[in-house]
Amino acid sequence: MSDSNEKKFLKGAAILAGAGVMIKLLGAVFRIPLTNWIGDGMTYYSVAYAIYGTLVVIGTAGVPVAISRLVSESIVQRRYRNAHKIFHVATLLLLGVGMVCFLVCFFGADIIARAVGSPKSALAVRAMAPALFFVPLFSSFRGFFNGRQNMNPTAISEITEQLVRCGVGLSLAYVFAFHSGDMVKAAAGASFGASAGAIAGLAVIALIFLLNHKVFRQKIEYGDPMVENGKYLAKKITMIAVPIIIGCEIMPIMTLIDTSIVMNVLQQTGWSRATTEHLYSLYGGYCNPIIAFPQIFTQAVAVSLVPAISRNFAVNNATEVNETIKLGYRTTMIMGFPCAFGLFFLAEPILKLLYFEQPESCREAAPIMMLLAIGVIFLAHMQTSTSVLQAIGKQMIPVRNLAIGCVFKVFVTYFTVGIHVINVKGAAIGTLVAYFVAMTLNDISVHKYTGVRHNISLTYLRPLIAALLMAAWALGVYKGMMIILAGHSGNMANALSAAVAILTAMVIYVILIFAVRAITPEELERMPGGRRFARLANKFVRR
Repeated sequence: MSDSNEKKFLKGAAILAGAGVMIKLLGAVFRIPLTNWIGDGMTYYSVAYAIYGTLVVIGTAGVPVAISRLVSESIVQRRYRNAHKIFHVATLLLLGVGMVCFLVCFFGADIIARAVGSPKSALAVRAMAPALFFVPLFSSFRGFFNGRQNMNPTAISEITEQLVRCGVGLSLAYVFAFHSGDMVKAAAGASFGASAGAIAGLAVIALIFLLNHKVFRQKIEYGDPMVENGKYLAKKITMIAVPIIIGCEIMPIMTLIDTSIVMNVLQQTGWSRATTEHLYSLYGGYCNPIIAFPQIFTQAVAVSLVPAISRNFAVNNATEVNETIKLGYRTTMIMGFPCAFGLFFLAEPILKLLYFEQPESCREAAPIMMLLAIGVIFLAHMQTSTSVLQAIGKQMIPVRNLAIGCVFKVFVTYFTVGIHVINVKGAAIGTLVAYFVAMTLNDISVHKYTGVRHNISLTYLRPLIAALLMAAWALGVYKGMMIILAGHSGNMANALSAAVAILTAMVIYVILIFAVRAITPEELERMPGGRRFARLANKFVRR
């Protein structure tokens, strides 16, 4: 892989990962006080978010990927005018999609909420509905910039979106929770933050587009004037987008089915509605948001892979395609392993660090999070292989594979949730099975169509060893700190111990990654701002 292409790919992944970290930190700022304020009221928010997630995928999954891929292919052929035509056609498609999703969610909120077994969630569902109109338009701009391998506008707009979402959502949740004591309205207030954030994010990225319009026009004037027919482009975008949308819809739909299975099966097997809502809040409100954190890094790699691979695939550069694929898998595993093991071994301390006002619920949620932590590795791997298949025009294959995985999930969840001692943990077990099945089938397809062969030691074993040693260090530091702070309050002792364990583990992992040579200083130099870190890494690597 050439230095320039590798640097572009890694830079794009780094920018999106950096933005993702900020977004998730803001998300923690949002989720932590919200969960502490409304407790089991998080059920209404979680149900609304699951419904919103199902509908928003239509506008944020397939079409942006299609835009990114087609724009990237046009730009590598210097067809800048065609790249803009692709963007305009896609924007019109997403405008229609957004309007339909908004109408369904806003006017059908009561019916949808009753169908999943949580009627009180309807107000929160309705409060999120405006976001379904604005987010698809937002995604059209992101797909255009990503196709140009310029991730900065996406990062800036996403951070703006999250800032506004947190500010508006928390303000409204606080007013309703503490002034009226109405947790249904508090959850709805928190949900409305998504709508406010979507409007702000769209405004920012549209402004960036307008400020760069002069530069875009100049490139159009000097590039190939050939432009494809609008109807042909719409068909082309649809053919790429629809399989991806179907694939991305599978998991949100499964989450809704998951919600329905958990809520209904638990009640059928003797649990009260109140206890059922509490158990589901452990899974959906406490664990899922934390488990989503590692996806910042792995999804950033996956998004950057599509244009990086497709531009080389379009000009039949098989060597560059395979080298990019291998680098993508390696990067994913370097990020995925430490996140998974860290969350597994420090499950309860991390939960108590974040939700310190709900210690008993944290203790109950810890086994669920340990199960879900294992799935982080499977999901990370699956995301990477899905992006590879999308980039080479095989976007229907990961749809089929994920659908097969989710069929397994439904059966596993249904039968395990009904076992009294397992209860809601059955949903986590079902998720593990789904990710593992889809990951395995995807890998078979990637090898079949690209012939890529991974260096097992470099891609898997070395990051695995480094992550295990890091996790052992983190657990040892946490237990040692808890002994030292035994005389202090439980919350303070846990917070300090967990924070020190996590921060030192991050440093240890970076050192270990270079010590086991999972990444070399030469590769680090190609990353944005990597030369400074490469000099430091040389101190830990024997020549």
